[in-house]
Amino acid sequence: MSHHYLIALGSNRRHQRYGRPEAVLRAALVALEQAGVQVEQVAPMLRSAPLGPSLRRYANSMVRVRSKLDPPALLELLKRTERDFGRRRGGQRWSTRVLDLDILLWDGGTWASPGLIVPHVAFRDRDFVLRPVVAIAPRWRDPLTGLTLRQLHSRLTRESRLPKRD
Repeated sequence: MSHHYLIALGSNRRHQRYGRPEAVLRAALVALEQAGVQVEQVAPMLRSAPLGPSLRRYANSMVRVRSKLDPPALLELLKRTERDFGRRRGGQRWSTRVLDLDILLWDGGTWASPGLIVPHVAFRDRDFVLRPVVAIAPRWRDPLTGLTLRQLHSRLTRESRLPKRD
């Protein structure tokens, strides 16, 4: 049985072979396809400010894929792909990274196991995640809130435009 997933992609450091972060994301999509993940739709890339201590802007995108893998097996494939691109675990949280791949949602609803929670815990609060995903999956629903991704993005952008109160 195949499953659909939404996967977030990010990069803010050059790769010695692929070059700029945008090229790293394109190469990562090729690597996923070569590993047997069927890429069905890719959101336009965008540039975003980093979270945390990194000073380098990110290239971000979102991809809808089909895979026979369950969430933990897909996560292992994503982590292996990150390692193949030179990502190393440890070090400072939210530092620069050649490649970051995260499972955002899957068609099975929620998933919780050691090291993996789907939907991604912080996706509802991140424009750099919701903006590209709305381009490819606006009607997907968050299994926890029941809202579509378009509705979540609308709420986030509407709230961010409100004046701050003391």
